[in-house]
Amino acid sequence: MKSALTIALFLLPFIILSQEKFSKEFSFVTDNDLYVSFKRDRYYTNGMFLNYRYIKDNSNNKLVKKIFEWQLGHEMFTPYKPVVTNIDDHDRPFAGYLYGGFSVKNVYKKNSILNYGVQIGIVGPNAYGQELQEFIHDIYGFKKAEGWEYQIQNAFGLNLKASFIQRLAFNETKTFDLNLETLAQVGTIYTDVSAGLNMRLGFIPLQDIMNSIGYNTNLNNDDTEYKREAESFFYIKPMVRYAFYDATLQGSFLNTSSEVTKELIPVVFDLEVGLKFTANRFNFGYAFNYNTSKSENLRYTYGNKYGTILVSYLIR
Repeated sequence: MKSALTIALFLLPFIILSQEKFSKEFSFVTDNDLYVSFKRDRYYTNGMFLNYRYIKDNSNNKLVKKIFEWQLGHEMFTPYKPVVTNIDDHDRPFAGYLYGGFSVKNVYKKNSILNYGVQIGIVGPNAYGQELQEFIHDIYGFKKAEGWEYQIQNAFGLNLKASFIQRLAFNETKTFDLNLETLAQVGTIYTDVSAGLNMRLGFIPLQDIMNSIGYNTNLNNDDTEYKREAESFFYIKPMVRYAFYDATLQGSFLNTSSEVTKELIPVVFDLEVGLKFTANRFNFGYAFNYNTSKSENLRYTYGNKYGTILVSYLIR
C-alpha cells in the first residue's frame, strides 16, 4: 500500500492538467533490446515508428469518434548477435523492413474499437537496416555489425491489418478493466492472427477505452463529449499469435534469392507489461516485451526480450 501511494505521489505532478480538447497528435515509439539489457543485441533488435494522428468530424451515430493515422516505420532483425561473419552461423537472417502506413480507427459507443489499415514498403537492403544498425552502434560505441551481406533480399511489401478491441469487465472505482484484443494481418511481409487480453490497473481512475492513451483514442474535437483527462496506469497484455508467413525469416515469395532463410514456428506467445501516463500535452510510456521463439533452430531458444519507449505530443 505504501509503495502504491509513493508511486501515485511521484506521478501526481506529471498527470495534473487542465481539461481540454486536442484533435492532433505526433508520437514516436522506439523498440530496442538495449532497453532491457546492455548485453542483448539479437533477433528483433530495433524498431522505430513515427506517427501522426488526427480526428475528423463524424456523421455515423454509432461512433463516438473516428481517428486517422499515418505512420512511418522501420523494423530490424539480426541473428543471435550482430557480428556473424560465417554464413553457417546465421540462426536467423539479418533483415530490415521499411514502410509507410495509413489506418482508420472507428471508436464505437459500447466501448469497442475497430482499426484497419494498410502498409506499403520494402524488405531488404533498400530498407537500410545495415546503415541504421551501424549508426546506432557508432552512437553507443559497439562493434561494427557484420554479416548483412547475407540479409533478406529486396522485395515489395504490402500488408493489410485489422484489429478489434472490446471491453469485457471493469470495477466500480474504475481502477481496473479487462479488454479483449484480436488482430489479423495479411500480405507480402506478414500473415498472422493474434488474440489476447489487456488488463489495466489505474493509479487514478481509468479512462474508458473510447478516450484513453492506452488505445490511442484520446483525441477529441467539438463533436465529441470527451475531453483530455489525466491518466496513469499499469497494464499487462498476454497474446497468442499464429503465424502463417514471415518474409523477414522465410524470405519473400516475390524474391527467392535470399541466401539465408529459416522456417518459422507458427504458435508464438507474446507478453507486454508496461506503464503509461499523461503530462500536460505529453504522453509517456515504457513497456517490457517478451515473446517465445519465432523460428526453428535458434541458438537461444528461450525467447526474446526488448523494451518499448513512447513519447507523444498533443495539438489543438
